[in-house]
Amino acid sequence: MKVALLDLAAQYREIRKEVLAEIEKVCDSQYYVLGPIVAGLEQEIARYSGARYAIGVASGTDAILVGLMACGVGHGDYVVTTPFTFFATAGSIARLGAYPLFVDIDHRTYNISPEAIEHALRKKKTGRIKAIIPVHLYGQCADMSPINRIARNCGAKVIEDAAQSIGAKYKGKMAGSLADIGCFSFYPTKNLGCFGDGGMVTTNNKALAHKVRILRVHGSSKRYFHELVGVNSRLDEVQAAILRVKLRYLDAWTEKRIYNAKRYETLFKGAGLNDIIGLPFVSDANHSVFNQYVIRVKKRDALREFLKEKGVGTEVYYPLALHEQRCFKYLGYKKGAFPETEKAAKEVLALPIYPE
Repeated sequence: MKVALLDLAAQYREIRKEVLAEIEKVCDSQYYVLGPIVAGLEQEIARYSGARYAIGVASGTDAILVGLMACGVGHGDYVVTTPFTFFATAGSIARLGAYPLFVDIDHRTYNISPEAIEHALRKKKTGRIKAIIPVHLYGQCADMSPINRIARNCGAKVIEDAAQSIGAKYKGKMAGSLADIGCFSFYPTKNLGCFGDGGMVTTNNKALAHKVRILRVHGSSKRYFHELVGVNSRLDEVQAAILRVKLRYLDAWTEKRIYNAKRYETLFKGAGLNDIIGLPFVSDANHSVFNQYVIRVKKRDALREFLKEKGVGTEVYYPLALHEQRCFKYLGYKKGAFPETEKAAKEVLALPIYPE
């Protein structure tokens, strides 16, 4: 028996008839971009995430980019974030001419360390800190209370990168409602994924919501009249239709992921392997949705090759930290700058955990 890291075909078989029926409705309507189905999804995501507003965009990357733009981040600004994340987090900062100010992670949750943020800000003598982007990695929220406090003290906005964590909770509150702005990805591998790219920005701030709405359509609130220089980033009706079907299943799928995570823990401990395999740690403040089930081992690459031979799919999120990427060489970070991040990059391994 082979076990893929993720089997989207198994999920599709469960909802095929419903999805095709909704796609057919879109085709019959011939309304494809920012129509009533997108508006309906925006209302449902806002309600689900506990935010007042939700604005659909073309991808999770664009959600971060437009969120940064709405917060006024631009040339020469600094944005604090983690080097242990997907490239889009820091790439979006750099695209605006701002500088990613990397700080290290917590060794247990892999999320950005509030203590490391404070340390970095004490050392930072020049440049304005315009925003902080904590990443809710692998389905677990970052430690948001101290992060929001730090941001208030330095006058910065907080933008949640919740691409992997729709449905996750921190102290009882949903991801996407924990800061000034939340950013979701609907890439197919996410817990709530469409049939291509898609994203969503959430906020409780009316002014920020308005700004995001006009930024996604070239900075225009009235057609052909432009208040800002924005981007073309619109969620289309077909993807929204698919997501509205899947959203009805999301909580049940999440419970299956949590069950699988508990099953892994029971089996690893029962086999006496928990002393040599680092199991996922979920803090007491968090409810994780386990977008990934990530273990850590010293001989990660050898284990991955062994599992491949046995037909078990795995993946490494992420094998090279962002401060070590060639394109960010200009930032001046050296190897060893973030020891917890660099150690994690050598040891983490994601195992299959999808609901089916």
